[in-house]
Amino acid sequence: MSSDPGFVDFICDQVEGAGVISSRKMFGEWAIYSGHKVVALVCDDRLFVRPTPAGRAFIGEAVEEPPYPSAKPHFLIEDRIDDREWLTELIRVTEREIPEPKPKQRKAD
Repeated sequence: MSSDPGFVDFICDQVEGAGVISSRKMFGEWAIYSGHKVVALVCDDRLFVRPTPAGRAFIGEAVEEPPYPSAKPHFLIEDRIDDREWLTELIRVTEREIPEPKPKQRKAD
């Protein structure tokens, strides 16, 4: 089941204070970006934040589930989705620990 674009917009609005936030549809679901880094996924209208040590320390007792079959577990955020300040700070600390994406290789002609 694909996520509702309205829910994705809601999540992006909630964390807009964390930086340049955008979303992109991928494989029928959504990736949430902070700058150029994927910080979270929205799958089946549920928010999954990429796991980092700082994110784990910030959350405390984290619920972890894979966002889709064969994926690594992510932090499942359900109870605090309406807490804009808390969610924004989680995205901030997560983004800081995720490395910059590697530049794409140009194809040889």
